[in-house]
Amino acid sequence: MLDGNATPNILIAAMDRESAEAVLNGSELIDLKIHQQLQAPHKPIQYVYFPETGLNSIIVHAPGGLEIETGLVGKEGVVGTNALAGIIQSPDEVVVQIAGSARRLPLRHMQSLIDESAALEDLLIRYLQTLQVQIAGTALANGRATIVQRLARWLLMCQDRIENPHLALTHEYLSTMLGTRRAGVTTAIHVLEGDHLIRSTRGVCTITNRPGLIERAGGIYGAPETEYRRLIVVSAEGEAPHGTERNFRSSRDSGRYLS
Repeated sequence: MLDGNATPNILIAAMDRESAEAVLNGSELIDLKIHQQLQAPHKPIQYVYFPETGLNSIIVHAPGGLEIETGLVGKEGVVGTNALAGIIQSPDEVVVQIAGSARRLPLRHMQSLIDESAALEDLLIRYLQTLQVQIAGTALANGRATIVQRLARWLLMCQDRIENPHLALTHEYLSTMLGTRRAGVTTAIHVLEGDHLIRSTRGVCTITNRPGLIERAGGIYGAPETEYRRLIVVSAEGEAPHGTERNFRSSRDSGRYLS
């Protein structure tokens, strides 16, 4: 493994040293601007991105302008997982929602690194599993949870990835990401503010009580985070799988699930 200061990206840091150095040496550090499209629907994927800061949304579209977010990717992951599985295009779109930076690597270079390293391939397969669990959790939340619970979960997931309680988010953006009317988002924000869990000002939502927000999410937050620690963080630390629950609790107490 690399020294923890080599990159903020947890997935790169979890790689074996040779693979991590190859990714860092073969990539360029670029700025990501808000609303920048990293992956276009039904278009060939040219690059993979390992975010170091900021936040990116995986969005699914349907005819008639329907759209909803199905996943989030920050410094814990990589954008371009379809290509890593051998699929060079996808119907999904990936868009920058909070500006930041990322390591950009040509797809062909990344594929050659995977071909050369079974350990790297294994790590990325495990990451794909954590992303699948996150997307499944989003489907559960969208189908069975209240808008207040869904908003609480989403805010927590954002904070996990940017490690900042101050989230630059508009009501309009939240309504798209959560697949609900803007009026519903406004009501949900007022409920969480009334419970003294968040504070909302124009364009910024601040988490003021993370433990309370976790409780308000009603159990729909935490499963993907536990899976990530079990398959990525705990494995990278060389700990046995039976230690996962202990690590999840310590992470829960510190307010940092993914690192």
